[in-house]
Amino acid sequence: MKLKDKVCIVTGAASGIGKAIADIYAGEGGKVVIADLNLEAAQKAADDIVASGGQAMAVAMDVTSEEQVNDGVAKVIAAWGTVDVLVSNAGIQIVNPVENYAYSDWKKMLAIHLDGAFLTSKAVLPHMYAAGSGSVIFMGSVHSKEASPLKSAYVTAKHGLLGLSRVIAKEGGKKGVRTNVICPGFVRTPLVDKQIPEQAKELGISEEEVISRVMLGGTVDSEFTTVDDIAQVALFFASFPTNALTGQSLVASHGWFME
Repeated sequence: MKLKDKVCIVTGAASGIGKAIADIYAGEGGKVVIADLNLEAAQKAADDIVASGGQAMAVAMDVTSEEQVNDGVAKVIAAWGTVDVLVSNAGIQIVNPVENYAYSDWKKMLAIHLDGAFLTSKAVLPHMYAAGSGSVIFMGSVHSKEASPLKSAYVTAKHGLLGLSRVIAKEGGKKGVRTNVICPGFVRTPLVDKQIPEQAKELGISEEEVISRVMLGGTVDSEFTTVDDIAQVALFFASFPTNALTGQSLVASHGWFME
């Protein structure tokens, strides 16, 4: 098993990509922490893992709250003694052209995606440093590399994760901690489903055109990236044995973006 007895915190893990990552980590022997704003849903996800023979616990966590992040990590330390892997995955989407983008929405987007990555990293790094090893994984996006209309805050936050990851890689390398950014293309989750009618309205096209042109038009096979695709990348980074890939990002987008 690639993650046997490794303590893995995954934020936003009650559903979608986060849940797929939590499930694959548990299947590889990890002790998985389902950290989510919705404690009831987090507990159900943890219970499902336990029922399948894995190890999991749930913690309530608003990643924009330093107090909740620190409290959640403290509960993990009390239960399992350390943190080996952090996947900062919690996120939302709000689309609007810049001139109509509410400042409150801008701040909310950056707080969840960027502040959340900072606060969770800050909370776990001392424990990783004490252990002399650890993996920090940020959920970026193709929009960490590329811009799209209507997504100013999202693109800004996802670009920012690359910088934060690289700094942690520089600071943590000699202490055994590595960091990476996963950059998915469009994954058919509720977050993406919500964007389809919103973008259709803003762009003046049909929902079918949003899917075929905006979301999948640049792929090589007109296929959505899947939650399992991303979970496999998250497993690869979490279980990689050396610092050789630290500070790097990996795009998984069915060829939409290539570098």
